Amino acid sequence: MTPDEALEDLLATRWSCRAYQDRQVPKPVIERLLTLAQRTASWCNTQPWQVIVTSGTGTERFREAMTEWARDHPAEFDFAPPAEYRGVYRGVYRERRRASGWQLYEAVGIERGDREASARQAFENFRFFGAPHVAIVTTDAVHDLYGAVDSGLYVGTFLLAARSLGLGAIPQAALAGHATLIRKHFEIPEDRKILLGISFGYADEDHPTNSYRTARAGLDEVVTWVE
Repeated sequence: MTPDEALEDLLATRWSCRAYQDRQVPKPVIERLLTLAQRTASWCNTQPWQVIVTSGTGTERFREAMTEWARDHPAEFDFAPPAEYRGVYRGVYRERRRASGWQLYEAVGIERGDREASARQAFENFRFFGAPHVAIVTTDAVHDLYGAVDSGLYVGTFLLAARSLGLGAIPQAALAGHATLIRKHFEIPEDRKILLGISFGYADEDHPTNSYRTARAGLDEVVTWVE
């Protein structure tokens, strides 16, 4: 397999994992994952990201705190979400988001219009979909938008590294929507901004939430050629 074929395989087989086996990932495997992710490119090699990784009882304490907090507190981000976040996305972005959402709902048997069931499924974000580990990614507040971009690149590398090691993972902006709780729970200083969380572990590949894959736009939709 050539290098580009190996990369294509990782990209094609990675997905947002929403169900996990009930077993911990050995620490050497997590360390290997983080070592690979650390090779991420960044502005002037500043590497502004820092990561908190939970395991065992650390994950369970965080899960309990997050579910209790999320029931009674509205979303509040360190980085402002898209202007359309609380409403309906426009145009093709709305179409892609709806397509992805309906794939999930159909996989778990949620009928269109069943808001109660869809809300229960959405709340699984705060249970980390049963994952045994969570990585909280923060960036230096001084770097602001560029720190967020660099740390976003780190997240992308993290996801591919997880796949290369046989792990499932899902990046969760929903967790960043409760930055106040995360900052308090992990005693994160004010000079750090919370970008998002990544739940990860060994995928339960028999679970219906892991049975579908989302599509990607063709080059004709995203590329403008200038010759």
